[in-house]
Amino acid sequence: MTPDLTERYADIWKIPDLAEPRYSQSLERGLAILECFTPEQPLKGIADIADELGMSRASTHRYMSTLLALGYLEQGRRRKYQLTLRVTRLGLSTLSATGLVEQARPELVELSRRAGFAAGLVVLDGDEALYLERVHGLRRPTATGGDAPMLGESLPAYCLAAGKALLAWAPAPERRELLAQASLARRGPNTITSKAALRSELDAIREHGFAVEDEELVQGRVAIAVPLHDHTSDPPAAIDMSAGTGAIGIEELADALGPHLVATADRISARLGYRRETNSRA
Repeated sequence: MTPDLTERYADIWKIPDLAEPRYSQSLERGLAILECFTPEQPLKGIADIADELGMSRASTHRYMSTLLALGYLEQGRRRKYQLTLRVTRLGLSTLSATGLVEQARPELVELSRRAGFAAGLVVLDGDEALYLERVHGLRRPTATGGDAPMLGESLPAYCLAAGKALLAWAPAPERRELLAQASLARRGPNTITSKAALRSELDAIREHGFAVEDEELVQGRVAIAVPLHDHTSDPPAAIDMSAGTGAIGIEELADALGPHLVATADRISARLGYRRETNSRA
């Protein structure tokens, strides 16, 4: 193990002796490879990983081929590799047991109870969006043309209000990469299928502070969403409120319940350590 990796893992695993017979260097190297992928650099090649970890390219290729075969990596453009949703799903149980979901859940329950509509917590995984939490409302179902999103379900971020909110606040290099590789297939009557139109909408979302979804994911579903903030500059998740068009229109949803969604996001963000006066990005 190289010195930088020893330092990286020492606090987590409390490794007393790398010569311990039960210690698996192969597992360590596989996990180290997965940790090389970041939101700022979601695509990496074998040479990139080998240089970063101080491993030979032959060994790196062998480990990455194994991770590819197991479904934890996939090959993207220009023979670069990226993490798959299988890695994200491994972390869902951890997220559910720690700060993010636990801090958001009571606020989402209260919001849904007061508004009567479904409320959810969404994270971004590449160009996909995943629900980590979802509280169903008391009123009619959110969608008339399809099933409501399920926990852990992979959804295209560009046609989900919460996904668009997170794309809008993603670091500029990551946002450009995600938009470059995205395929904007039509899902609902009003799905945005033009990248120029999507870029324009993401700019508007950042300007106004919230995102709307008007039958873009599925016919009959409307939603609004805002990002959460913590002590870092980039939002860890977004919360949304969704409804069926038979119960409420997108304009009324945004005008009547948008302020309540924003207030809920502010309370959750405060629980996560966000302090507006010390953070310039809101």
